[in-house]
Amino acid sequence: MVTNIDPYLTLGIGRDASQEEIKSAYRRIARRLHPDVNQGNPGAATQFQDITTAYELLMDNARKQTYDTQIAKKPHGADNQIFTLRVTPSKRAIVPLPEPQVIYLLAEILPDPRARDQSQKRESRLNLTLVLDHSNSMNGTRLDKVKVAAHQIIDQLNETDILSVVSFNDRAEVIIPATPVTNKQSLKAKVSMMIASGGTEIFNGLSTGLEQTKRFLGPKLVNHIVMLTDGNTFGDQEKCMELARTAAQQGISISAMGLGQEWNDQFLDELASATGGTSSYINSASAVVKFLNDHVRNLSNAFAERVRISIAPDPDVKLESAFKLAPHPQPLTADENYIQLGSLQANRLISVLFQFQLPANMPFGFRSVARLVAQGDILVNQQQMYQSLSDISLEITDQPPSEDPPVAILDALGKLTLYRMQERAQEALASGDVREATRRLENLATRLLAMGEEELAHQARSEARRVAHTSNLSDQGRKTLKYQTRFLLLGPSSEDTSQ
Repeated sequence: MVTNIDPYLTLGIGRDASQEEIKSAYRRIARRLHPDVNQGNPGAATQFQDITTAYELLMDNARKQTYDTQIAKKPHGADNQIFTLRVTPSKRAIVPLPEPQVIYLLAEILPDPRARDQSQKRESRLNLTLVLDHSNSMNGTRLDKVKVAAHQIIDQLNETDILSVVSFNDRAEVIIPATPVTNKQSLKAKVSMMIASGGTEIFNGLSTGLEQTKRFLGPKLVNHIVMLTDGNTFGDQEKCMELARTAAQQGISISAMGLGQEWNDQFLDELASATGGTSSYINSASAVVKFLNDHVRNLSNAFAERVRISIAPDPDVKLESAFKLAPHPQPLTADENYIQLGSLQANRLISVLFQFQLPANMPFGFRSVARLVAQGDILVNQQQMYQSLSDISLEITDQPPSEDPPVAILDALGKLTLYRMQERAQEALASGDVREATRRLENLATRLLAMGEEELAHQARSEARRVAHTSNLSDQGRKTLKYQTRFLLLGPSSEDTSQ
């Protein structure tokens, strides 16, 4: 018998717990997570299934003994590594108010410190599929740079990696079927034969790319699709999203990259977020080569794959939003059983900022807020599946001790405000309030200038003038403000996991 969860960890009990202690732990958590009391929260439903599985296992003496013998008491080798889930609340003591109030949780997933040792033999390999737009709009420099980037990616892969390349316009063609990277010259020659033609239908490219990725799909591999496009796709967005959700269930992440201005950034954001991949804006053909190579290099440094987190707020607590801060800032979809986070790199943590709404008139005393469970496959371990759990409680008091909010949360909120400001400007413009959109962009420019971001401040001010005169943002300006204010969220914590 093998289970993907540690029943003792899941119930928060010791391995010597009695049956009464097991029952008590189960009842305590079930009161918070049971679907009858915690309705409409997919994370709670998922965690309730896990605690029920853990309870049933530990209450069955025969199954418990088998687990203890085969799993729990299995000796752990020196190479068995872990990741850590560290959760920091914006406040640890709260004054109750007659109206709802907001609290933030900063969740950080940190790789094992030993993973930073680059001399250590790593077992991770790439199962990489490039899905490349070669429609008419890619003709010339754009397609030339994409070919150069693909050539350099082939050069940096080794013969234990798997590569496939799919080109698409209004059809899809397999340029390189999924294969180990052995004959690099032959692979590069096939890429060089791409020519620009036709329109843009992303579903055709993605579905063909997914089929290639699945040919070598494996738990020891980083199974990843990189899609690059410079155009809009029409009529197949929902099919693409269904495909992305299927890919996530199979352990395949998708990163979506938009080149130039004529592509749907909201669609690519949602596509990538659903799988734990990233969405990015490449503003010029000259930036393509470095951008794609850096992305693949980071994939090669994966410590854990298929990392995801489930959030189970208490029944009277509402999860309002989730935003990934590092290693690649972007909004997350918080209405799924699991929030997909993708790869955990060996030298970078994953950090996510959650915003919760607490109820009004909370009684004095300590109370639970939310239960967070992070899961992922640690590539260097023989038994790869690992999970880490954090259960957050706060004190409700009329005399909270003096405490400064954590610097990391204050810094993230300050920078996230800039991203929200450009969002609010776009929302005001969409509702027809040109004056409000202009005001928000001017305020954004002022804030950026105060931070020393002169070039981005100039872009915001230029867009404010454009909106005031034309009632429209430029495509380039809108995407630049959106993705560059996200980029500002990257801080030292995203690079250094030793703290």
